[in-house]
Amino acid sequence: MPARAFDGAMGSEATHRRAVASIVGGASTGSKRVEALYGGSEPRGPLHFRSAHGCTVTAADGRSYIDCTMALGSVALGYADPAVTDAVAAAARNGNVSAWSPMLEIEVAERLCAAIPCAERVRFLKTGAEAIAAAVRIARTATGRSVVIGCGYFGWLDWASDAAGVPDAVRTGFTAVPFDDILALERAVAAADDLAAVVIEPVIERLPGDAWLRRARELCDARGAVLIFDEIKTGFRVRTGGYQGASGILPDLAAVGKALANGFPLAAVVGRADVMDAARRTWISSTLASESTALAAASAVLDRHDREDVCAALARIGRSMQAVVERALVASGYAGARLAGIEPMWMIRFATDADGARFVELGLEHGVIFKRGAYNFASLAHDDRAVAAIEAAATSAFATLAREAA
Repeated sequence: MPARAFDGAMGSEATHRRAVASIVGGASTGSKRVEALYGGSEPRGPLHFRSAHGCTVTAADGRSYIDCTMALGSVALGYADPAVTDAVAAAARNGNVSAWSPMLEIEVAERLCAAIPCAERVRFLKTGAEAIAAAVRIARTATGRSVVIGCGYFGWLDWASDAAGVPDAVRTGFTAVPFDDILALERAVAAADDLAAVVIEPVIERLPGDAWLRRARELCDARGAVLIFDEIKTGFRVRTGGYQGASGILPDLAAVGKALANGFPLAAVVGRADVMDAARRTWISSTLASESTALAAASAVLDRHDREDVCAALARIGRSMQAVVERALVASGYAGARLAGIEPMWMIRFATDADGARFVELGLEHGVIFKRGAYNFASLAHDDRAVAAIEAAATSAFATLAREAA
């Protein structure tokens, strides 16, 4: 059965036409383009928002929705969190940049060194892609080698991309291995004569086996290579200091971002002092790397983590979100989906892309934004009312899919 047009599609189509007329692809963030949101070239729901507070997003047409995506996981406390917003406003009033670095750069760096197990030194940047690329540059400088083995998604920059426009000579410096596959990692390391680093996203849809990260640590130690954890999603969400705090396996370097500043643009590469010192022998710099509004946001986030166990709360809330969606799925009798992921970052896997897109559309009709094909994220703002709304939307959406499949 073909998908019904979203009730507000006409308004979305008009804004989409405006967007593509001036923005290549209609949105600067890939996951917010119409194809990523709805699985096709035409909007099946809203594409733009007017405001976001807590876990509620108000679309351009004035309709409000409970959001399960939380800006691709970059918001863990809630949209427009008052303490974060106040800190950012104060920093802006004081002037967010000048000829010199702000004192906040030192203060937040010190706090990251205290919070993240591997962190002895810090460099700030604006995006996760920059931070993980900086970690790789530092590793290559520290070792004097070039080959990188990686497992995960590391952003759009050339060093780990096979996209159009990336030179073949750059691609040869990177080898991808499957998640939690120790044999594949061992083979890749054995084949690398010039190994600079192993870069791993420690959580990819599920927790790794105990031996996976331990073996990566052993292989790097044996080869004199740098172990890097991409903690962009897991830092300040799974644990304050990242998954390394849960696993007990310390990388030499780590990249953090996303929930670090609750949606404000800030990322950091952190790590052992002797390895991080190689940053002085290469060139890693950005004009706005240490502008103070994002640092102020991070400081407010760290204050919240100091006062309470934010990550335990995210796990509890995420568990509730998963439970109600699972209950809705079972009750519907629909057989084309399953839940995956971990408590604070979970997902719904569909047997077909068409059903996944249809579910997102049906969720919107009942006031909830679900993510198609990727993580839904818990936030502290997902209260009982929001979880109840998620259950109601999922119940109706799965029941409709079951009827349409019959």
